Amino acid sequence: MAARLPLRETIGMALTTLGSNRLRSLLTMLGIVIGNASVITLVGVGRGAQNLAEGQLSSLGANVLFVVPGRNDTRRQGIDTPKTLVLDDAKAIAEQVPSVRRVAPQLTLSEVVQVGSLSASVTVFGVTPEFLPVRNYDIAQGRFFSRSDLEAARNLAVIGPDLRDKLLPSGSAIGRRLRIRDQSFEVIGVLKAKGAVFGSNQDETAYVPLTTMVSRLSGRDPTYGVVLNFISVEANDEASTGAAAFQITNLLRQRHRILRDDDFAVRSQKDAQQIVGTITGGLTLMLGAIGAVSLLVGGIGIMNIMLVAVSERTEEIGLRKALGARSGDVLFQFLVESLVLASLGGVIGSALGLGTVALVAWLTPLPAAIELGSVLGTVLLSGTIGLVFGVLPARRAAQLDPIVALRSL
Repeated sequence: MAARLPLRETIGMALTTLGSNRLRSLLTMLGIVIGNASVITLVGVGRGAQNLAEGQLSSLGANVLFVVPGRNDTRRQGIDTPKTLVLDDAKAIAEQVPSVRRVAPQLTLSEVVQVGSLSASVTVFGVTPEFLPVRNYDIAQGRFFSRSDLEAARNLAVIGPDLRDKLLPSGSAIGRRLRIRDQSFEVIGVLKAKGAVFGSNQDETAYVPLTTMVSRLSGRDPTYGVVLNFISVEANDEASTGAAAFQITNLLRQRHRILRDDDFAVRSQKDAQQIVGTITGGLTLMLGAIGAVSLLVGGIGIMNIMLVAVSERTEEIGLRKALGARSGDVLFQFLVESLVLASLGGVIGSALGLGTVALVAWLTPLPAAIELGSVLGTVLLSGTIGLVFGVLPARRAAQLDPIVALRSL
């Protein structure tokens, strides 16, 4: 019975064979290289999108709740009011909910802001002095509105840094005037840069006192109270956000005399993070699956080339088996060749993918990133694909009859 070849000798023969056909080996690895690079890049970009969204949400504050209006067709006791959120609701939350620290009602309009010949279409917020601490904003220059500014409904404005750069590029913006509709507003402050949230640039906005917005800009009928777009609420701490949401819901249900479906919704940062995490996680999974298709194609390429190699090396296989090589030795050699091609292609492709991810993170605002475990998993997957797709060619080589193989000499 022929003795089994030593493992080191079998591996050496496989590497020698691959080295003698460098060009074919490189072309065979190309599919795996592209597949690995695609998986690493797409997963890294997907993870970057998730990190970006979570970072933007965290800037809103961990203990901030948002009360937003819902449907107006809910069934109530008594007479229906035309809208769902009014200023009195915000006052009631501030006065009657013990787990709430501050409340910042908001009214928004899309307006054209002008300074001389310069203009910009921006979102104008009508807010109260509580807006600054509740939404975690900071003043870069000047000041924010005071309670007396709100009560007197003064024509004052605080602007974001991007709007300042666009309309007041030279000199200090403090004390300058801008126009919204037919009203002139004095700029009293500039906010620090905040960035964008879900594609909305928070730095290209203008803020005016809520009372000024209602009386001079909104054009809404305040008969039933000052109608709001939403209410920002700061809970006492992160642990009390659940209690605050429950208490706010009960209070507004009583105030709106709701019998069935709520005409409002209370959302927290965690709710938004869960939604965004689900969406971006699915996106990352989809992108990874798209890249995995390239790996599958690369595996098919390895199988195809190895089948061609079996046909080309029929005489060599027959000679080796005639000299005493076992079928298992031949099988193992071809599996090693497939494994080396796939694993080496996986390492090269992962390196290219990591370089692409780093390039994306450097050139774009997207914080693309990839975990080491994902890289190792991708390389391991490449090796597995090499083994799986190398089995058929290896079995075919191992099952060759040496007599039949030697006839072609």
